[in-house]
Amino acid sequence: MARVRVLPESARSPGRVETESALSLAHRMPRLVLEARRVAANLAHGIHGRRRSGTGETFWQFRPFVAGEAAQRIDWRRSGRDDRLYVREREWETAQTVWFWIDRSASMGYASDLAQAPKIERAVVLGLALANCFVEGGERVGMLGLMPPRATRRIAETMAQTLVADRASLEEDLPPPAAVAPQHEAILVSDFLSPARDITAMVEGISSRGARGHLVMIVDPVEETFPFQGQAVLHDLEDGLSLRIGDAISWGKAYRLRIEQHRAELQELARRRGWTLTIHRTDRPASEAALRIMTLVSTSRGTGVGGR
Repeated sequence: MARVRVLPESARSPGRVETESALSLAHRMPRLVLEARRVAANLAHGIHGRRRSGTGETFWQFRPFVAGEAAQRIDWRRSGRDDRLYVREREWETAQTVWFWIDRSASMGYASDLAQAPKIERAVVLGLALANCFVEGGERVGMLGLMPPRATRRIAETMAQTLVADRASLEEDLPPPAAVAPQHEAILVSDFLSPARDITAMVEGISSRGARGHLVMIVDPVEETFPFQGQAVLHDLEDGLSLRIGDAISWGKAYRLRIEQHRAELQELARRRGWTLTIHRTDRPASEAALRIMTLVSTSRGTGVGGR
């Protein structure tokens, strides 16, 4: 018989362990995934660091001044510390930003002994790892309702600190209303146990201006299989309600059918809006879901993995 537990509210904020795990996972991601090219520069109308010098606003590096360049490009403050002249280079910019939202509501604190990690820990590690991969590949990463787009090399730590400081979202099981700009993408990590109509309204709001998106559903294996027998008491972690059932086997059949219907509705929603739906079980490695999401993002932009 599978055993389950519910993590306290304090455990739904990320800590050092989750951050380090996310960075470790990101570093193990196949390098080919990070080579996915951005959309053509002539489609750009936003800010996106490509990690190469250009005409952007974000500082990239100093380099020695080359004879024949315009004198106004010289950084006199930096040059004053040496006997050489230096030019301040900035990042090349195009129109790509990836927006994240990570569900930390009560249902995400669910964990069974069949899982490798609680749902909230897996969601945080996966979100931070993906963010780190995108920034390494030249992306800017933001958090819906919490953090503007950034391209810092410490993006995992920055996002974790933002989540720790945010207490209000612990009660929210869907992201705040926000119409994401065209050519940007949204990656929403949740168990998506909210009513399908509410999820539909949320996705349609985010994609109303043409943004692409990806739903990453985090599932504990017990939530799929419902391996219980005899009498059982079910608890609604969001509303605090309880239901006592006398025949768990019969009830489980109806439950699994309802889960299938719910996922079918989400799959149809994703298809209709041009989004993707990924179901990730917490008894599987986080790297599987991370690789799939990176591949789906690359495909949605019309560039195969490693494409140019």
